[in-house]
Amino acid sequence: MGIIEDKKSKTKNLVIYPVILSVPNSAKELTRRARVKYLSRHARRALEISAEKTGIKLGELIKEDNGSPLPFDGNYWSVTHKPEYVGGVIASEQIGIDIEKIRPCSKALFKKTADDREWALADTDSLTLFFRYWTSKEAVLKAGGTGLTDMSKCRIVRITDNNNLIIDYKNKKWFVEQFFFNGHVASLIKTTSHIEWTILMAS
Repeated sequence: MGIIEDKKSKTKNLVIYPVILSVPNSAKELTRRARVKYLSRHARRALEISAEKTGIKLGELIKEDNGSPLPFDGNYWSVTHKPEYVGGVIASEQIGIDIEKIRPCSKALFKKTADDREWALADTDSLTLFFRYWTSKEAVLKAGGTGLTDMSKCRIVRITDNNNLIIDYKNKKWFVEQFFFNGHVASLIKTTSHIEWTILMAS
């Protein structure tokens, strides 16, 4: 693998290091079941790299019955895996990460993802905005330990700029930073920490 983006910080203890790995073409030749297992392992590798950058020793990675990752030694973790990219991140605070490829989708899905007040926060209802909303809500729901059934309870309340927005969920404001790359968008929960994104491309 070759690093195409890897920023360093002088304040490592205040930094969150989300890691995104591309999926090699060879994985596409696997059967569906084998591919799912491979992507899961590949996402764990992204998590391992995030832990190395953060200076955290990975403990046993256990999930609750609903699939939510259980923290270990006060450390929270989250992974995501999609056909072309996977991601992983670890932090000393509630964390959630999601990646999606920006692609066509139905108007019905727009309505299920956000209500009129949320769409009114922006000048457009473009696909880019849709996936900003979708991935940010996914990231918050992961950090909150719930699933997509709570999507309607997770509301965008402010679009700060082209890479940041704020969500209200369970009477708490969640700050989300977003990163665009190769036709995809990644969303990550952000508190007071600085975020340094890393992308590793498969050789």
